[in-house]
Amino acid sequence: MYKNLSAKCVAVLSLLLLTLLAKAQEPLKVAFVYISPVANAGWVFQHDLGRRAIEETFNKANKTPLVKTTFVENVSEGPDAERVIRDLAKSGHQLIFTPSFGYMEPTMQVAKEFPQVRFESVTGYKRALNVSTSNARYYEGRYLAGVAAAKMSKTHLAGYVAAFPIPEVLQGINAFTLGMRSVDPQAKLKVVWVNSWFSPSLERDAAETLVNQGADVLAYHTGTNAVMQVAQEKSVWAIAYHSDLSAKGFGSQLLAVTHHWEKYDVSRVRSMLEGSWKSKDTWGGLREGMVDIQGWNDKVPTSVKREVEEVKKQMIQGKTTVFKGPLLTQDAKLVAKEGAVLTDEQVQQMNYLLEGVLSPLPKSN
Repeated sequence: MYKNLSAKCVAVLSLLLLTLLAKAQEPLKVAFVYISPVANAGWVFQHDLGRRAIEETFNKANKTPLVKTTFVENVSEGPDAERVIRDLAKSGHQLIFTPSFGYMEPTMQVAKEFPQVRFESVTGYKRALNVSTSNARYYEGRYLAGVAAAKMSKTHLAGYVAAFPIPEVLQGINAFTLGMRSVDPQAKLKVVWVNSWFSPSLERDAAETLVNQGADVLAYHTGTNAVMQVAQEKSVWAIAYHSDLSAKGFGSQLLAVTHHWEKYDVSRVRSMLEGSWKSKDTWGGLREGMVDIQGWNDKVPTSVKREVEEVKKQMIQGKTTVFKGPLLTQDAKLVAKEGAVLTDEQVQQMNYLLEGVLSPLPKSN
């Protein structure tokens, strides 16, 4: 019956069916828990775009809203997060998104107490029947940014402001380094750890330290624009992260590695409305549109843009991969021999820094 219908027609029919079903029940209550304020750019902002896409998709054309979304911002990881998540479950929210690695354990604890509630643990790796996990291959964008950074650097040294040495952050640091060294074997990377996702003052101090040590390109894995501001003041390049900041007055932006959650979030809400939600693990990247590079600076030569875009094309086509051997750690330990490619499981468990990264891993307490 639907063989000749376009995907757009099927989506419209699906939405009409959901609208009819919603008239007999209350709107689906969906909540988001955020590690920092929403602001106008960054990790939380990109996830809030997903929340807004849910509202746009399911409510704009309907007199009777299909979905009601809410969010709680600036929730610290740990006991505070568990309290907030539990309160949301108690207040009738049927689907709760918890986009921060430190929310994983609180999410799992509350999920045990509320088996009828569904949870989306973003960047977490633990699942249950009512807990789904998702993440993105941010490291693919980091690799591309590394290629661009090496092409534009004059000192062969880049700086990286990082929050915590969790696998996701280490993947980004290592991929950035590999990207740099793929076009400049002399390239090196220094890292300063700030032990916080959201601390403008610490991020600023770290960025200034890196510039003072000779870095003329900066990258970061934290939640504010402090690194971008320092790059602007010091007249060095910076790789924006999470959001494209080219329209925010940051002339220091070389390019941006951006995240896109709208499609995923809408699909998970749709599955709730249709009664087809199931726990699963999603790990998408450039190919799936969950990661991208945007906001090229006008001062970047066309030849550099073309080279990076060509690598991006090859990665999407599966002709190029990031973590392919030979790969050596800082202490010369072989983690992948010539031609070998790290498995997803190996990448997800990454706990080391590769050759070319000058700064050591922080010592565990």
